[in-house]
Amino acid sequence: MEQKQKSILVVEDEMPVLNALADKFEREDFIVFKAKNGEEGLKSALENRPDMILLDLMMPKMDGIEMMRRLREENVYGRKVPIIILTNLSADDKITWAVAKDEPAYYLIKSDWKIDDVVDKVRDTLGMK
Repeated sequence: MEQKQKSILVVEDEMPVLNALADKFEREDFIVFKAKNGEEGLKSALENRPDMILLDLMMPKMDGIEMMRRLREENVYGRKVPIIILTNLSADDKITWAVAKDEPAYYLIKSDWKIDDVVDKVRDTLGMK
């Protein structure tokens, strides 16, 4: 039985990081949606309903915490879609609380993860391994 092609939304304001992640996931046979801030990310998530969201926290217009909060409040899709936080921020108590209540699948510090490792984590989360 052929497996349905998975989709991912990458929400990241640093264009080199956004493009590197998008290119890698496209090469890994994902359908990729891109957004450069939380506002665009929320709109894209609700329109495209990707299987997974990779989300930066610190972005202009709407940060990742606010985007995740609104998405989780929106509908059944928004409450259930797996989200992996990929950020430069180390998790202090305030960030941990703000993020944990919206139940991301993982909280990854960018400098600690290679792109291949992020792809593996996404595949694991989606049950693709």
